[in-house]
Amino acid sequence: MVRQRSQWSKGVHLARWLVHTPWPILALDMLRANLIGALFTFAFLRFGMPLQDSISLDEITALNQVIFAVYLIIAMLVGGFLSIQLSLPVLVWHRRRTRLDNESARRRALALPMLLSAVNAGLWLVGGVLFTLVNLTVSNKNAFIVAIASFIGAMVTCALSFMQAEKVLRPITVAAMANDPDSATAPSVTTRITVFWVISAVAPMLVIVGLIVLHRLGFIDSDSTGLERPILWMALSALAFSLLAIFRVVSAINDPIKQLRRAQSEVSAGNLDVAVKIYDGSDLGLLQAGFNDMVADLRERQQLRNLFGRYVGEDVARKAIETGTELGGEERYVGVLFVDIVGSTRLAVNRPPREIVELLNEFFRVVVAVVGRHGGFVNKFQGDAALAIFGAPLDLDDFAGRALASARELRAELYETLGDTDIGIGISAGKAIAGHIGAEQRLEYTVIGDPVNEAARLTELAKDEPTRVLGSARAVFLASREEAEHWDIGEGVELRGRGIETLLARPLMAPYRQD
Repeated sequence: MVRQRSQWSKGVHLARWLVHTPWPILALDMLRANLIGALFTFAFLRFGMPLQDSISLDEITALNQVIFAVYLIIAMLVGGFLSIQLSLPVLVWHRRRTRLDNESARRRALALPMLLSAVNAGLWLVGGVLFTLVNLTVSNKNAFIVAIASFIGAMVTCALSFMQAEKVLRPITVAAMANDPDSATAPSVTTRITVFWVISAVAPMLVIVGLIVLHRLGFIDSDSTGLERPILWMALSALAFSLLAIFRVVSAINDPIKQLRRAQSEVSAGNLDVAVKIYDGSDLGLLQAGFNDMVADLRERQQLRNLFGRYVGEDVARKAIETGTELGGEERYVGVLFVDIVGSTRLAVNRPPREIVELLNEFFRVVVAVVGRHGGFVNKFQGDAALAIFGAPLDLDDFAGRALASARELRAELYETLGDTDIGIGISAGKAIAGHIGAEQRLEYTVIGDPVNEAARLTELAKDEPTRVLGSARAVFLASREEAEHWDIGEGVELRGRGIETLLARPLMAPYRQD
């Protein structure tokens, strides 16, 4: 008695638990598929044969009715039991929020629509054989008709139950295919279309051809007029099921395609964080998985490109992507700006390292922002200094004027930002070599030439200038008239390491610090 109560309580607990899973909807859909298959079977027995060979409800023997009622109950119990046994490991696996991946349950989840369809096929096969044998004792013709009707009902039921089970189990399929979508096995799109085509078109046509052949052979005792009813019924049945089939197949194919189109629109709009749920084990599932892999690859490339651009500059990154990164360079006319913090060694002694890092980050932030507004890019960060280039790697109109204007604005910005930290800014312009140097495994984009050396030397002199900005007359001569008006050409000096005289250019602006 205790054991019986225990079994009863377990059954009640299982029933309550199953109510909160997809199983009730799945069971109802399986029942609906069987009812539609049964309707097709009875309709074929009544209208699918000539009038004298058809079977009406009042012609069904008491033995057939009793066997049908008993088998219907047994089939429902067996089908429900088998569906629970097949689905339970999958439902338990899916309901666990912190579940470890269970390979057997995952594979069962992917195969569940096929397994449930196989259960339906088995029950219809047993029922068809049983009723064929029962009617064989009455009439060979009746047994043959019952066998054909059972086969038609089985095909309709299995096709509908598979498609509906796939739709109901999509959330579970998403979880099952998350780890390894390539291992999923399901009928391909071609196979599904072929199966529905066979059921909705080929089978009815074969039945019609069979009726005509059997009539010719004398197996069916009817005239040509008598064949009109079964042929018309088969044609209408084929039309009805083909509409149902095309709706199911198109829905199964169109849903993931619409999903992919929406995701593709998101990617086209620049959203690379999009991903589609993989809920189909056929070619469509592989297409969904391939789309996710493609977007992940694009996202990784975009991240690398952004990271690359942050290290070398967006213009350099874009140029490298478009034309490649071969070693070597080209002659270009460029503007060069060099900016350096005065007394950085003393700052490192008097201030803690964290404060020095914060100061340098703020310093470089201003440099990058100002240089970028004028169309240049910061080519190098060298300790507490920065080298900015105007006119490479992309052509830039008024490269010298932009470098000079950037220096004047940079001086004003740093004046407000750095407090009592002193700076020096040097500007030059002229012909230089711009390109990639290094080795195939490690290279960088840089500019080499006299303007770079001259700007660096002018930066050292600028630290003693009242304005802390010093340019070369060559840069002013190459600049536009509007920018040249902001500069005053002064004396000539020989910069260290050059051997030639450089005419100095000073900006017409107030001193860097007011005492």
